[in-house]
Formats: sequence, C-alpha cells, structure tokens
Amino acid sequence: MTPQEIREKILSTVATNGGHLASSLGAVEIALALSETFDPEKDRVVWDVGHQAYAWKILTESTRGGKSFDTLRKMDGVSPFPNPSESTADAAVAGHAGVSISVAAGLAAAR
Repeated sequence: MTPQEIREKILSTVATNGGHLASSLGAVEIALALSETFDPEKDRVVWDVGHQAYAWKILTESTRGGKSFDTLRKMDGVSPFPNPSESTADAAVAGHAGVSISVAAGLAAAR
C-alpha cells in the first residue's frame, strides 16, 4: 500500500467509527519503513502511543485473525491499540504515552 492509500483508509474508518487521527496520520511512513525492514511477526515493534499504530494495524491485517481495520472500535472488531491477543505483530497492549519505555525495558530484559 502507498502512504496515501493508508491515510485514506485511516480517514474513512475514523470518520465512520471514531478514533485518533493526528498521531496515526503522522506515523504512516514510520510504519511502512518498519514493516519493510523488520519481520512484524518476529521483531518486536513498540509504539510510544498506541493510537500511532493504525498504519501498523493496516499493514499487518493478515496477522489479525481476519479482522479488518474497517472494524476498528466496533464490537468484536480491531482494537484501537496494539494488542498481542489480536496479532503476533503487536508487542504489548499499549495505549498511552510512557508505557513504551516499560514495555521495551521488559522485552529487553526478557531477551
């Protein structure tokens, strides 16, 4: 997908379902670079704020048990934050700023 296609999908989904725009739209190229450089199912990517990860969720839809980003914030739909029970591409449940430091430190210690 191109950055424009990802942004259009984020905009149309959030316009219908609600959600966070600015942080997600600003992180599209980062998510693309990470998904092209690393293996989302093996390499742990930790997002500072969970709602920066919308592009990541779109790019890793195949690991989400068939759940499409279009189901964001709907009953039984895609979580608005990274969630390992939803996808192997998500390192930890992380919704708010500051959580990433603890998650990254924990992953490093476990490794």
